[in-house]
Amino acid sequence: MTLKPDFSEPLLQVEQITKRFGGLLAVDSVSMKLFRGQVHALIGPNGAGKSTLVNLISGDTRPTFGRVYLQGADISGLPLHEVSQLGVARSYQHRNVFFHFSAFENCRLAAQSRLGSSMRLFRPAYKYQGVNEAAAHALDQVGLEHFDRIAATLSHGEIRQLEIAMSLATQPEVLLLDEPLAGMGAEESMRMIELISKLAPHHAVLLVEHDMDAVFRLANLLTVMVQGGVIASGDPATVKANRAVQEAYLGTD
Repeated sequence: MTLKPDFSEPLLQVEQITKRFGGLLAVDSVSMKLFRGQVHALIGPNGAGKSTLVNLISGDTRPTFGRVYLQGADISGLPLHEVSQLGVARSYQHRNVFFHFSAFENCRLAAQSRLGSSMRLFRPAYKYQGVNEAAAHALDQVGLEHFDRIAATLSHGEIRQLEIAMSLATQPEVLLLDEPLAGMGAEESMRMIELISKLAPHHAVLLVEHDMDAVFRLANLLTVMVQGGVIASGDPATVKANRAVQEAYLGTD
């Protein structure tokens, strides 16, 4: 069944979010809406504030000002684990897996976060059928066939797939993907583009990425940040033709 994007209400909404680190204004009054079935790309030069914005949305960092709403509920300033429990998952620029665990064990650990906190530590993890099924399903979604392989033996592209599988194991509504194609060759990049395309109909996706070919293949909307603020936002054709964006980031050729 093909899902149609739902633009009636945003899954996640950011209103005038701002972050200061002492005298540095890292993110300056940024607003955006993320909808299910839509890839919203966040682009701009290094140091523009993109990752800081993702940190503010995910709960890694508390905002100085502004609000974040998830399905209408204010989640501004909640810690990372609470935001995750509510349905927001993220990947990081740098690899973020347990390298001595297998791919399946990494995903199972992520899925276990949905069990909540109780005295379950006295029961072996492998006995939770629902957790095991969620981990296996997440790995299947990203196309990792060898669940028992140790993460340290996976290729760079496979580790990126594993990181997304770990996010999916938490059953999120919103996916925040911070440079998922970084360091990939052409074949690995194509697999990641296909994976994000497959996931988009079921999630609201915020994609931070420097690979402009991938961005323009995937994105329904783009927001461009420079020096902490937004200089343009709109559909790919409009943003690509924007003179300020060309001068600040894309180039004029």
